[in-house]
Amino acid sequence: MIGPPRRGESFRYVGYDIDPSHDRLVCRYRLDGREFREDVTFPGGGAWREPAVAEAARLVFLLTAVSYYKTAAPPVVDLGDTAVTDLERAFLREFYLDGLGEFAHRNNLDLSGLRIIGPALARQTPVAVSPDEGRPLVPFGGGVDSIVTAELLRPRAKDPALFVVNHPGDRFEAIERAAAATGLPVLRAERLIDTQVLRSAELGFLNGHVPVTGILSAIAVMAAALDGRDAVVMSNEWSASAGTITVDGRSINHQYSKGEAFETALRSVLVESLGGRPEYFSLLRPFTELWIARRFAALPQYFDYFRSCNRAFHIDPAQRLDRWCGQCDKCCFIDLILSPFLDEPTLRRVFGGREPLADVALLGRFRALLGLSADSKPWECVGDVTECRVATLLAAGRRDRAASPVLAALGPLPGEPTPEELLVPHGRHFVPDRYAPDDLLV
Repeated sequence: MIGPPRRGESFRYVGYDIDPSHDRLVCRYRLDGREFREDVTFPGGGAWREPAVAEAARLVFLLTAVSYYKTAAPPVVDLGDTAVTDLERAFLREFYLDGLGEFAHRNNLDLSGLRIIGPALARQTPVAVSPDEGRPLVPFGGGVDSIVTAELLRPRAKDPALFVVNHPGDRFEAIERAAAATGLPVLRAERLIDTQVLRSAELGFLNGHVPVTGILSAIAVMAAALDGRDAVVMSNEWSASAGTITVDGRSINHQYSKGEAFETALRSVLVESLGGRPEYFSLLRPFTELWIARRFAALPQYFDYFRSCNRAFHIDPAQRLDRWCGQCDKCCFIDLILSPFLDEPTLRRVFGGREPLADVALLGRFRALLGLSADSKPWECVGDVTECRVATLLAAGRRDRAASPVLAALGPLPGEPTPEELLVPHGRHFVPDRYAPDDLLV
């Protein structure tokens, strides 16, 4: 049996610099003598001297570190000269442990003994912030969820804007085309990750999934502070909180930083440091993927522009696809969740003639999505088993799907909630009334 990999000894937060002359935040870290640097640039500029921007920059510094910590995952995280409150320390530890849950599991690591050392901060009052109301910022990925969020906000906000993070000099066509189709303004940040991380195999680093949505959330909060916006509005749905697998009684969630636990924790930190402004919440938290798919199906202007296939977001531009691959777990899930609401010819066109539901060779992927095989739920941003089973049930009842060999092979299904139960709000949420969809106001 292969034992756990060799870990480093200590990871240290060296410091960060706010550089208004270059619209840039510079973050520095050290792991056992190896230095790392990350630059986050905000090309549009903004109110760099506002105290809220400094607080947001500190949050980015705290969360971005996880990308460098994971290179050797030592048992000690040293905050250096960066003092944190008790709330922030607990939040940061959770971010490392749960945010790196998949990484630890797949690398055979036990991070439960992680110690975070460093000075304590006794915060008296939060920084005063007075953002402009009705100016939400929407982190945008070009897929179904963020498109639905943008359209739900459009009639409820006077000046909504999209937010996109990319590598300097590089933009993802899959995001840009969908963003352009919204007609909304786009605020940007450029994240220059230390190139050493991109050489993980060569340098002998550990590798694996990091809670990137959490990092991007902190960067979005900083962008909102720079532009005086009142909210960062995420597009994370109800089922993002569901774990991917359970190991020894502990849930490990590929989507941890899209889940309710992270949203709740980050909101508490922002209340303590910034008085909760900009507000941070997911507009889609109380809604299932089925509800979101039905709303998206009423937006035909996006059918030729949206993309969720991960092959469109390869870090190497030469390996990116300019279309849906039609083969991966994400393609299978998107096809399945939309199939109750969009006809077969429409989805065949969306997937460029490579619709996953038409490919019997992909039956194993669909069975995994529905929890009908020994394979675990994919390590992907996909819906839970219940949502997938109900989508299958609804799609199989459509006349245009009567001849589908994939849908026929997936049934009959175990008892599930009725479709109606998944088309109404679920669980708690933090959506303020001024931005709430009609379904939350009845």
